[in-house]
Amino acid sequence: MHFLDDSLYPENQEKLVIQAAPYGPQWTPNDSDDIPVSMDEQVQKAVDCWNAGATVLHVHVREADGKGSKRLSMFNELLGRLREAVPEMVLQVGGSISFAPEDEGREAKWLDYDTRHMLAELSPAPDQVTIAINTSQMNIVEMLTEDDVAGTILEKPQYVEAYSEMVSDARPSFYIEHLKRLAAKGIQPHFMLGHVHQLESVERLIRKGLYQGPLVLNYVAIGGGAAGFNPADLMEFVRRSPDGAVLTIESSMRAVLPLNVMALAMGLHVRVGIEDNLWGRKGERITTVQQIEQVVRIAKELGRDIATGPEARRIYQIGESYDSTEETIAKLGLPPTRRPGQRGFTVPGLS
Repeated sequence: MHFLDDSLYPENQEKLVIQAAPYGPQWTPNDSDDIPVSMDEQVQKAVDCWNAGATVLHVHVREADGKGSKRLSMFNELLGRLREAVPEMVLQVGGSISFAPEDEGREAKWLDYDTRHMLAELSPAPDQVTIAINTSQMNIVEMLTEDDVAGTILEKPQYVEAYSEMVSDARPSFYIEHLKRLAAKGIQPHFMLGHVHQLESVERLIRKGLYQGPLVLNYVAIGGGAAGFNPADLMEFVRRSPDGAVLTIESSMRAVLPLNVMALAMGLHVRVGIEDNLWGRKGERITTVQQIEQVVRIAKELGRDIATGPEARRIYQIGESYDSTEETIAKLGLPPTRRPGQRGFTVPGLS
């Protein structure tokens, strides 16, 4: 992304899109008073986030016993109710889910990627499904401190060991097919990327014609296989992102706010919620709604306007797709692909 002399002036920046991740699938209901469990509570949490200023909802679902749901029917039920309760909100389903069969005797016949591809079969369809590119370690506890996990299941060594060994499985055989299925159903992929090398792979997908559409990104700074909290890594990712991309900053625990403040100042977008962070000031719990209200206040101090639901849909380009590789490259502001026999550097807009 290029920053002109006037790029830091808020009147020249896109309005702020706030993603809310209020469901916290890695936590148990005992870890926070802010975790919705019943279907009514999960719907109400979305309404509360919307009223506070969030226009994108990162969706996970819990069963009545508080455990994360792997049932397609539960996701369909929640999505249906959310369409009625927050009709202008962008609904983004977390793509890490693998659905389990609801009929006895079928489990042994199911393949892992088949269960993940079922995200394209959700009804009503979400606006977005998140997608990782390239298999990577996903050690979400690597950067956490004792203060971060105080009063949660991550104080227990067996949970720390399990999460430290976690891997995000995203091989080409998965994501190339998954992108096709999402496109066929009109669902926008939201790319969750941990560093610039994954971003490079996305650009290669685009140049090979394997993805044609808007480039909506989260920079996922959580360590353990993804970038950590170093601002230099953040700035390099920002610099390497195409001008036509939409970039949201995502991080972990008390690093969420400082990285989001950088995002606010640069005209980027933010993600908040208990899925990422349980803490305000050190030792003080904070809810998802309080985190939304916090970034709204800071944005107003900077003079940055908050996007409405329709504005967030326009910024995210929900429902848009492109007809060719060349159109995708041009829309994103990427340099054109080198022509056969062409020498030297390519320059956008020049033939």
